[in-house]
Amino acid sequence: MLGRAHADFSLSGLKTALRLEAERIAPLGEEDVRDLCAAFQQSIVEVIADRVRMGLKAFQERHGRPTALVAAGGVAANDAVRQALQRVAVEASTALVVPPPQLCTDNGAMIAWAGAERLALGLTDTLEAAAHARWPLSEVRGVGTAEPAGKAVSAADQPASKAAGPQAAGTKGGSVRP
Repeated sequence: MLGRAHADFSLSGLKTALRLEAERIAPLGEEDVRDLCAAFQQSIVEVIADRVRMGLKAFQERHGRPTALVAAGGVAANDAVRQALQRVAVEASTALVVPPPQLCTDNGAMIAWAGAERLALGLTDTLEAAAHARWPLSEVRGVGTAEPAGKAVSAADQPASKAAGPQAAGTKGGSVRP
């Protein structure tokens, strides 16, 4: 993956390689686990830095020099990732914007929070509610519409496929407050 012209990447192959190596040297001692974890983290950091470099290059070709590089989510809490992204930002003559580590939470925590917010508003759905992997915010009532975002909308007021929202269905999506 390193050095490819596009910025796309997946870590699934790397995870498989780690599992296969762990199986090959099993049984694992404490030092083996430490070495595998350190090598895995270093590989991830190298891939992220390389792919972000390519992404910044593509951005600059299309839109001009970026004014900032933003990192968030669980991965942004990792010090090695932060340091690598800082180096990439300096190379690109741009600023790195990252929340404090305690605010870099995993998507699962964000989804759970969105669900808690919906529950507090009395918005519940049955297990028959349709799940949507990607759901434009413009289609969610109370978001980007004339309807006030703070207004509580009961699930009964919405079709079952839209009442749940992507968070309540346990899929990826932005935090939505009805």
